[in-house]
Amino acid sequence: MALDRLNLTDFRNHAALSVRPQGRFIILHGANGAGKTNILEAVSLLVPGRGLRRSNLHEMARQGGAGGFTVAATLNGTALGTAVSADAPGRRIVHINGANSAINDLAEWLSILWLTPAMDRLFMDGAGARRRFLDRLVLALEPSHALNSSRYENALRQRNRMLSEGQGDAAWFDAVEASMAQYAAAIIESRARTVVQLSERLAAMPPSPFARPKLALEDAEMPDVAALAEGWKANRGRERAAGRTLSGPHRNDLLVRHDGHGQPAASCSTGEQKALLLSLILAHARLVTELRGAPPILLLDEVAAHLDPGRREALFERLYNTGSQVWMTGTEESLFESAGTDALRLYIADSALG
Repeated sequence: MALDRLNLTDFRNHAALSVRPQGRFIILHGANGAGKTNILEAVSLLVPGRGLRRSNLHEMARQGGAGGFTVAATLNGTALGTAVSADAPGRRIVHINGANSAINDLAEWLSILWLTPAMDRLFMDGAGARRRFLDRLVLALEPSHALNSSRYENALRQRNRMLSEGQGDAAWFDAVEASMAQYAAAIIESRARTVVQLSERLAAMPPSPFARPKLALEDAEMPDVAALAEGWKANRGRERAAGRTLSGPHRNDLLVRHDGHGQPAASCSTGEQKALLLSLILAHARLVTELRGAPPILLLDEVAAHLDPGRREALFERLYNTGSQVWMTGTEESLFESAGTDALRLYIADSALG
């Protein structure tokens, strides 16, 4: 999977930007605030979800622009696009080969994964951040995960509203919980399958220069649809008092330890946590290639900034060996000296290509 064209219109600080990717690496370098990460964010919108910043749609439209934005790309002749219009700033439009499409359809065409400086705290943050990270790993492998997740979330919102507002009779609750259980089981199974497959690839990786993580799912018991529905039914009284659903895949956590010394990732040093994340990304890229027949696109924001020269060179070599198209940002071009010649190096200055 590799983009061969990217066009932005009124996206963040880019009034009009066109990139024709060449080579395995696309290296965006320039001063802070020039718009490098904005380009990565635009690419991240070519899959389901809210993008690498999780911003509201209206925040992505260029200040002083018409009020909307467009992100358009081609992938081996397939035209992909997502846009927001000025008259409906909260509604995202998706086109595939010129036809209106559902957002979740994008997952059938592309697998994209990213790392940003904000994710350096992934293991320190709450369980929600790790769930979202895991779900992106799953989505890259199983496009149906997007639809299962959105349908579960819709049913969950309905049940939470019934709980908090005191609405709904027993039959209504039964119907909503049966729907939730169907999609919850699919989500849990997909997550568990991904963790097992990823763990196998991680175990085959060398323990250095990037530390290997050991993964586990909280409450990893394989689900039974009927048992899930019965569990929610039995807890209605307690959850009415809480005003929300207290159990289900929306509450699970991804547990991560350092495979070498066994410490929880949250207790590891900052450098070790970064290394664990990099190992995860590298192993996952190989897994996507094996299962989907093409490597994912990787978006790595400031990934080389705090690595010593030896680890930078090792990282670039491993990234190259994944076969992925890798978009990277950095303030200094010198950070990418060891990235090789199979790269497009673009200087970004004042929302323009240099």
